[in-house]
Amino acid sequence: MSTAPNRRAVAVILLIPLMVTFALWAFAWPAARIAPRDLPVGVAGAAPAAQQLEQRFEQRDGAFEVHRYADEAAARAAIEDRVVYGAVVATPQGPHLLTASAASPVVSQLLREAVTASAPEGTRVEVTDVVAAPAGDPRGSALGASVLPLALAGMAAGAVVTLMGLRGARGALTLLAASALVGLAATAVTHSWLGVITGDWWTEAGVLALTVLAIGSAVAGLAALFGQRGIGLGALLMVLLGNSFSGVTSAPHLLPEPVGTIGQWLPPGAGGSLLRSVAFFDGSAAGGPLLTLSLWSALGLAAVLLARRTPKPVEPALTEPAEPADPARESALAG
Repeated sequence: MSTAPNRRAVAVILLIPLMVTFALWAFAWPAARIAPRDLPVGVAGAAPAAQQLEQRFEQRDGAFEVHRYADEAAARAAIEDRVVYGAVVATPQGPHLLTASAASPVVSQLLREAVTASAPEGTRVEVTDVVAAPAGDPRGSALGASVLPLALAGMAAGAVVTLMGLRGARGALTLLAASALVGLAATAVTHSWLGVITGDWWTEAGVLALTVLAIGSAVAGLAALFGQRGIGLGALLMVLLGNSFSGVTSAPHLLPEPVGTIGQWLPPGAGGSLLRSVAFFDGSAAGGPLLTLSLWSALGLAAVLLARRTPKPVEPALTEPAEPADPARESALAG
């Protein structure tokens, strides 16, 4: 009796817990270790008071990356340009905290708590939200929840193109068309209906489409290179690691290293950062994420375009069966 079925059963029994453990690590570990890590913040105001504020940030070794600004206007400009997440301005009345909940509600709350805790007792901390999150999504939860559907859409597009055997120009055009339609539909839901994003409609649609295209073309490209096993590799990179390491629900600077950096190298994280830039900050700091998405898209599409079609197996030609030998006829011929 063959033992192959038994071996396959044992492999499945061992593989499923391993996959679940890996998924729990990818999602739960970064979430359980959220803390500021070289988080860019600004300090502005008169030299003595501003220096005291800077020292308080630097007391938490490795948590903050402090940028000095001459005045409140310069600090506001840095926040709007996405150079820093927030800034503290030293004033005669006390510290004035500038935040940007549109960049990360989690970071805004963290800065509020940190500045309030470090302020002298009885001092009132004034807080101004320079770039506020939209009223439709004040906690940023809806925007964070949008990353997984985009990853699944790109994953599905790449897998379908692969399983249908689409290669070359046909496969690339299919990915482009599917991504464009997903971008339009996603923008209609998030911008027009829910009010989760509030920037230029068509620019947001382009960002969402590019994110799906980067994911889908990466999956299809990996499958073109490694066969259907590439679909599994694409799912690992784009859905499991890309989604959990994206930092969209918190901020890349709050995730453990190198998770935060890796997440921004993958399309889900780059897409989330680019969407924030165009939706709330007029495109500030969009260059890096745009380059990342463009590279993934270009490399994936190139693999699809250059992949050869799998040749269909040649069926053997049908031949007529030979007529059975006739002994009488053979005797007559011999005679």
